[in-house]
Amino acid sequence: MTDTRRRVKVYTLNEDRQWDDRGTGHVSSGYVERLKGMSLLVRAESDGSLLLESKINPNTAYQKQQDTLIVWSEAENYDLALSFQEKAGCDEIWEKICQVQGKDPSVDITQDLVDESEEERFDDMSSPGLELPSCELSRLEEIAELVASSLPSPLRREKLALALENEGYIKKLLELFHVCEDLENIEGLHHLYEIIKGIFLLNRTALFEVMFSEECIMDVIGCLEYDPALSQPRKHREFLTKTAKFKEVIPISDPELKQKIHQTYRVQYIQDMVLPTPSVFEENMLSTLHSFIFFNKVEIVGMLQEDEKFLTDLFAQLTDEATDEEKRQELVNFLKEFCAFSQTLQPQNRDAFFKTLSNMGILPALEVILGMDDTQVRSAATDIFSYLVEYNPSMVREFVMQEAQQNDDVSKKLTEQKITSKDILLINLIIEHMICDTDPELGGAVQLMGLLRTLVDPENMLATANKTEKTEFLGFFYKHCMHVLTAPLLANTTEDKPSKDDFQTAQLLALVLELLTFCVEHHTYHIKNYIINKDILRRVLVLMASKHAFLALCALRFKRKIIGLKDEFYNRYIMKSFLFEPVVKAFLNNGSRYNLMNSAIIEMFEFIRVEDIKSLTAHVIENYWKALEDVDYVQTFKGLKLRFEQQRERQDNPKLDSMRSILRNHRYRRDARTLEDEEEMWFNTDEDDMEDGEAVVSPSDKTKNDDDIMDPISKFMERKKLKESEEKEVLLKTNLSGRQSPSFKLSLSSGTKTNLTSQASATNLPGSPGSPGSPGSPGSPGSVPKNTSQTAAITTKGGLVGLVDYPDDDEDDDEDEDKEDTLPLAKKAKFDS
Repeated sequence: MTDTRRRVKVYTLNEDRQWDDRGTGHVSSGYVERLKGMSLLVRAESDGSLLLESKINPNTAYQKQQDTLIVWSEAENYDLALSFQEKAGCDEIWEKICQVQGKDPSVDITQDLVDESEEERFDDMSSPGLELPSCELSRLEEIAELVASSLPSPLRREKLALALENEGYIKKLLELFHVCEDLENIEGLHHLYEIIKGIFLLNRTALFEVMFSEECIMDVIGCLEYDPALSQPRKHREFLTKTAKFKEVIPISDPELKQKIHQTYRVQYIQDMVLPTPSVFEENMLSTLHSFIFFNKVEIVGMLQEDEKFLTDLFAQLTDEATDEEKRQELVNFLKEFCAFSQTLQPQNRDAFFKTLSNMGILPALEVILGMDDTQVRSAATDIFSYLVEYNPSMVREFVMQEAQQNDDVSKKLTEQKITSKDILLINLIIEHMICDTDPELGGAVQLMGLLRTLVDPENMLATANKTEKTEFLGFFYKHCMHVLTAPLLANTTEDKPSKDDFQTAQLLALVLELLTFCVEHHTYHIKNYIINKDILRRVLVLMASKHAFLALCALRFKRKIIGLKDEFYNRYIMKSFLFEPVVKAFLNNGSRYNLMNSAIIEMFEFIRVEDIKSLTAHVIENYWKALEDVDYVQTFKGLKLRFEQQRERQDNPKLDSMRSILRNHRYRRDARTLEDEEEMWFNTDEDDMEDGEAVVSPSDKTKNDDDIMDPISKFMERKKLKESEEKEVLLKTNLSGRQSPSFKLSLSSGTKTNLTSQASATNLPGSPGSPGSPGSPGSPGSVPKNTSQTAAITTKGGLVGLVDYPDDDEDDDEDEDKEDTLPLAKKAKFDS
């Protein structure tokens, strides 16, 4: 138990700020003479070697995370973590650490500043401000130590930040930086690196505004080049001034906007490239830096959005045929970054942003760009289009429908003038780019397919009092676009097998099928009409012969989705075209292999059986039973055959089927009070009081009918002292596994007033039908005539389901009345559950 509780993994943080697994072992705590103190020891569970020996330092900040993790820093750049298998073990070690440091184990950080707050408050009252050393070369080490010692305490950080703000200390430090560089004072430059890095961790906006000002930011970056952990300083300033170049694709007249763009780029560079990855204790100390960049981007987007001249020039040059390719690429990349910046906006501001772009004509501009040959430009345009679709698909749908209407009007005029025109719609351009993606992995095609699915998804379509977007857009899509989407599918399935079956083509067809399957699931008559009129399913099932299993499964999934709708229009289409044949062929070709193809095909037939889709069941058995009858490792196909036989029997006996329906719906039921009286009489009758001479069901009859009933009509008639009797018919429900009897009428004439019981065997009973002279034997007064013995034994699992009286046969009324009066009460039939 202890071993499991104390089982841990040891992690160390490497130079790339990634956690390395140092091994699994068991942790313990104890006094180590060599370290002169209580220590944490971890021994490997494999060979018992020592994985970790760490003294619990009274001043080290230990942090407990997620109930099973303890993290701390041994040195400035050496972080350690223990990941416990169980929470109980983590709690035990945490208590030991807190005990050594004199802390409350309920805290998550042992050096929680609440413990020192009283002392610090006293210091704060006696010394309101923090006195900084004079900013001199000789005191740089002292300043670095002061900054480092202030970081763990919020109060000391606050004092240090105020002192740096009030005394203009940062600019003095940057002046010393120039002196150190001129003197090549590497030690001083290392101290300045530690000081500037510490100031970043103070997390103060006021300090950032000073550090990121035009006059200071490059010097700040220069200080961060001299990391003591590196043998050679980095050359960040050289990259920013010589390599990175600022391009104004459209001249920016506002100097404030231009300065804000420069500043944001450099601060982003500091965050991503210059500052080392923060340790677990520093992650929250740079939140203000993130916010600084965020609000800068919001300001830039707002200022550009308000500059109408800038945006007008941007879109004019984008769509101008005279614009050279390099310039157009720069314009598109700018627009892409502009849209990416918009993701930082609040929802209401983002609404205004995209509305502005829409009014400026971004969608017509994208249509022009997507029609160009430059792959990089098209890729950037696709990213911009994705921003628009994800933000407001209705805006895109409205544009393409208006475009189609305009094209139709133009085409009509040109047709009257006997001029042909080629209409290229934006959405068709997207489909064509998806189909023609040259990437072997089809990364762009996958992205475009996702955008198309968003556009045709009824869930995000609007419905107003005046119009329904779903009806209008889907009508447009199936008229103008669906033929473009299915073109590669139809071109590749003209024969019995795919004409092209390479991997890239298979991937593309799988994407097309995925979108078509989505349409089957979410669209109604549009896709149904298209599939049936264009014979799409037959063409799709050609892909079942593909050598790529994933494509064959996509084709099967498409058909399974159609069958899952249980739509008789689809079913008739499937049967008329014999569209189970490719599936059965694929199943037989798969042989005895137990794989996904095998399971998926069986599941489809099992669905047909369980859902009792009668038309498909009959079609499969009538046409493919010989091919499937030997499959016995699942009962699916035998179950289908059984369903088929039951259907055929119901067709042969339509009266039975209609009567079953009546009984299932509980029609012609007697009133509840009569049934209650009947039940009470039955349950008050003791089974032991039954006479030995009562008739029972013969074993042969029981084999033919799996369920048993008793006819209670004679008991009713005795109790109510009826003066006349009518011929009765009892309609009975047969078990699914049994064959139905050719006749379902029980005549309760003089020869049929018997008591039917559900005993398992009647051969050894004194009153069995085989006993001479017994009431159940031939010739006795209560026996069943030989020609009606089979019908009298029809049974059902749930007992008697219902009764229907037919007053048509009146000829035996008098005879039945006499017989009824002469039968003793004990001989009257009753239920046996």
